[in-house]
Amino acid sequence: MKRMNQKPYVLLLSLILLAVLAGCGKEETAGEEQGYQIYYINKDETAVVRKAYEPEGETTEQLVAEFLRKLQVNPQEGEEKAAIPSGVSLKEYSLENGQLSLHFDSAYLNMNKLYEILCRSAIVRTLCQIPEVEYVNFLVGNNPLMDSNETPVGPLSTESFVENMGDEINTYTETTLDLYFANADGDKLVDEMVAIRYSSNMSVEKLVLEQLIRGPITKDAYPTIPTETKILSVSTKDGICYVNLDEGFLSQGYNLLEAVPIYSIVNSLTEIPGINKVQILINGETNRVFRESIRFETIFERNLDLIEEGS
Repeated sequence: MKRMNQKPYVLLLSLILLAVLAGCGKEETAGEEQGYQIYYINKDETAVVRKAYEPEGETTEQLVAEFLRKLQVNPQEGEEKAAIPSGVSLKEYSLENGQLSLHFDSAYLNMNKLYEILCRSAIVRTLCQIPEVEYVNFLVGNNPLMDSNETPVGPLSTESFVENMGDEINTYTETTLDLYFANADGDKLVDEMVAIRYSSNMSVEKLVLEQLIRGPITKDAYPTIPTETKILSVSTKDGICYVNLDEGFLSQGYNLLEAVPIYSIVNSLTEIPGINKVQILINGETNRVFRESIRFETIFERNLDLIEEGS
């Protein structure tokens, strides 16, 4: 029962808190089909803009180095600004298994909140056009970049972002989420419909996970995920949603049937159009076991048998 009706609303903000997180799909394989783009910050520092670019390099290593240089300088024409401001230094970077890790100096933390979010978006959108770059990971020194809730931002991808350019970056959206929590006995799932307003720069997948961690709002539903659980990343590709959580998820303090927390996530996410299956990772690993019987190597599909009748 996929009931995600979305209705856009525009809100003018003086301070914009955007959650532009998690997972790096290809923007329509931009480098191959549409030509490469370099993303900049507009003159007013309120939006990301892009300019067509023809690179000189050909190999992955050459393209990464070239794009990183372009991200640190203002364009030759126009009044746009470099995504990485002059006071911020990129100390080193490395690419391994599709993840590009960028190590910035401590000056990165001095950017104002909005500029830093736009910076992140521009960097990810630019670098993830390179076919071998699947994710971009932000670090300050050797420590992961943290968001305003002191949660690691985690590897990011273009699939983490709604394609909002210009003034649309200030758009907020209202939607209804179909979430599954535990019943009173902890052996079944109950359905809870939640109307919520959120920044359209946050992926719906992450929004669902945040609401599951926050817990139910009705008296007949009970939590399934420990509140200390951190979302490290979430992305969707080819109908599979990849959910990367920290070990807080394993610290289950609830008296639940072992399948209930797993399918609380799976059934809730598969309510989103385009998601048919879910892969859960713990700290980026699938070779883990939940309560000694459920293996995270499994790609989970929706389980209707666990839903309580009448829910």
